Amino acid sequence: MQNLSRRFSTVPIHKLLPQQLHQHQPQPTRFFIPFSEFQQKRKLLEHKLISDLDGCDNLSQVKEVHAHLLRHGLSQCCYVLTKLVRTLTKLGVPVDAYPRLVFVQVKYPNPFLWTAMIRGYTVQGPISEALNFYTCMRSAGTGPVSFTFSALFKACGDVLDVNLGRQIHAQTILVGGFAADLYVGNTMIDMYVKCGFLDCGRKVFDEMPDRDVVSWTELIVAYTKIGDMGSARELFEGLPVKDMVAWTAMVTGYAQNARPRDALDCFERMQGAGVGTDEITLVGLISACAQLGASKYANWVRDIAEKSGFGPTENVLVGSALIDMYSKCGSLDEAYKVFQGMKERNVFSYSSMILGFAMHGRANAAIELFHEMLTTEIRPNRVTFIGVLTACSHAGMVDQGRQLFATMEKYYNVVPSADHYTCMVDLLGRAGRLEEALELVETMPIAAHGGVWGALLGACHIHGNPDIAQIAANHLFELEPDSIGNHVMLSNIYASAGRWADVSRVRKMMKEKGLKKNPAYSWVETKKGVIHEFCAGETNHPEYAEIKKALDDLLNRLQAHGYQPNLNSAAYDLGIEERKRILMSHSEKLALAYALVAGREIVVRDNMRFHHFSNGKCSCGNFW
Repeated sequence: MQNLSRRFSTVPIHKLLPQQLHQHQPQPTRFFIPFSEFQQKRKLLEHKLISDLDGCDNLSQVKEVHAHLLRHGLSQCCYVLTKLVRTLTKLGVPVDAYPRLVFVQVKYPNPFLWTAMIRGYTVQGPISEALNFYTCMRSAGTGPVSFTFSALFKACGDVLDVNLGRQIHAQTILVGGFAADLYVGNTMIDMYVKCGFLDCGRKVFDEMPDRDVVSWTELIVAYTKIGDMGSARELFEGLPVKDMVAWTAMVTGYAQNARPRDALDCFERMQGAGVGTDEITLVGLISACAQLGASKYANWVRDIAEKSGFGPTENVLVGSALIDMYSKCGSLDEAYKVFQGMKERNVFSYSSMILGFAMHGRANAAIELFHEMLTTEIRPNRVTFIGVLTACSHAGMVDQGRQLFATMEKYYNVVPSADHYTCMVDLLGRAGRLEEALELVETMPIAAHGGVWGALLGACHIHGNPDIAQIAANHLFELEPDSIGNHVMLSNIYASAGRWADVSRVRKMMKEKGLKKNPAYSWVETKKGVIHEFCAGETNHPEYAEIKKALDDLLNRLQAHGYQPNLNSAAYDLGIEERKRILMSHSEKLALAYALVAGREIVVRDNMRFHHFSNGKCSCGNFW
């Protein structure tokens, strides 16, 4: 016992085990624990504390765990303290208030504890304090880890500071070893993409020695967002192993860039590759089907959703998308059946259904559903108000539209956007209140985009007001210089007013700009889902003889009731009979006549709405 005592007393104090630091007297033999056994028990305790921190969801629980680790002599254990700081950050505890106090009491913080503090400041701000911690870490001789740089790059992306991001990029090279790190490379790509420097992100990607599916998918999504589907597809085809996220990025990208058929083809390839489908994939696919506007695709994708386990009854995301799709495919009843069958509804479900009613001329139903939504806990958003204002516009409900517009910001905290002003200009303009509509545009607190001025120009075409039309057109020529439609509409307004010199001026302008009108197309879907497409002046349809006969018969019946074609929209330098012939061969007239031949229910769709014809009456009440 004496020998053991002498041997113990010769051990320097800093070499003693944590439990013995406060003691200087020899202890009985039974209190000694072999070092390996002590390490094992310590690691078990550390793992337990980490697990306890994982389960914490409030500050009081974290403090209990912190007290526990202090009682067990772990105040310098960077492994557990790193988790403690990260947990505090996750709970939103200010970094200066608690985590920093924990950190400054650690004599030798390791890179992970430094990084936890850096990450805390990148999450909560200010980012300058995160940079200060990084500088201090380097000054202390502690080298960063990949998580250090990924936290800093994420912060640069969040605040859109590409210059700071480039400085951090330079640090990865100067420190050495991180330029080739996969995780750092991916967050660097994300930073450059968020800051709008896609080319820099691509350069990082091209120089990475190792890449994973995240590296590829980040760039694929970035290219789809700017509409460069060629580059997106090039990257996608080069991806060695394509997972569901990558396939979904392509399907959604095609849909978002108005290439619905490519989206469908891509999805079929995805299925052929045996890759699973989730709700995000389905929403992209449903959006593509909505753009095609054909019921055969609508039923097909609905069946896929059901078989994939994401039916609209249970899945609110898919259900909302299907409502929008059926509405845009002309199947309003199916859209409403989906809405009624949903167990859960959110603002997107209601907004989609309200918009569906609006575009089909069911203004009262749209407004009733809006008021029904207000009785729930669901609050309307910007899309909801676009729906109800569109409904008012389609039915000429000026006073009700004004009241709704006035309540948006006051009662629902929805600040009117340019799209909402478009609805109001359309509402006032179509009701013939052109001066009031112009005043609204000129007093808008935000800049008017092409949609606002386009609504005003369209109203001028309806009511024949060339003076206000010229004001609207002048703005459109600046905002949309390559749009031939605005030039054609202004020319037609002048023609209707008999202002032929102005007609010549506009047409000369079109010629100087090299603007040419693309052929117009209209289509009809038969009962079997076959789509027949018609171009203006087309005579090669297999059933053209029957179509022409039906069209002539319809024209004769209309003329018997006093109908006279409006010749002003045809070229004024042609003869009357030639102008009549051109008007009678418009694509929409050919499609309408074919629908009569094929015995289809007549549902006409333009860019904004559907018109259902039944017993000689239109669903819009002839307002349009």
